[in-house]
Amino acid sequence: MASLNVGNLGEYLREQRRQAQLSLRQLADAAGVSNPYLSQIERGLRKPSADILQQLAKALRISAETLYVQAGILDERDRDEVETRAVILADPSINERQKQVLLQIYESFRKENALDAPAVPEGPDVPHGPDTPGTPSDEMPPKTD
Repeated sequence: MASLNVGNLGEYLREQRRQAQLSLRQLADAAGVSNPYLSQIERGLRKPSADILQQLAKALRISAETLYVQAGILDERDRDEVETRAVILADPSINERQKQVLLQIYESFRKENALDAPAVPEGPDVPHGPDTPGTPSDEMPPKTD
């Protein structure tokens, strides 16, 4: 787990709060935290837990994963996968069974694509010979009559 980058998190939270047009007290009430505690988080004096970050994200109507990345709890690389899952789970237009099926399909595609990843580098710098799959010599010669 990465160390918490509390200063940037506080600045980010303050900016999100201002964009949401919420006072410090309004956000604290909506998130279920005390006004002084939220103030200390915004000033970079406190390290909130993942649970507190989740409450703040919900009150701000933003992704909790975004706050986790800002706090250094979640690696940026993991963010896309986590956010995709969160979007699926948050969609009110589909039921719980459908959400679970979508998540299973999503995971199977991710696994399939990881298995299909080329073991040998490809690109313009990789030489292709007559025995290399995918080169023009593997194709059938044009038929002539």
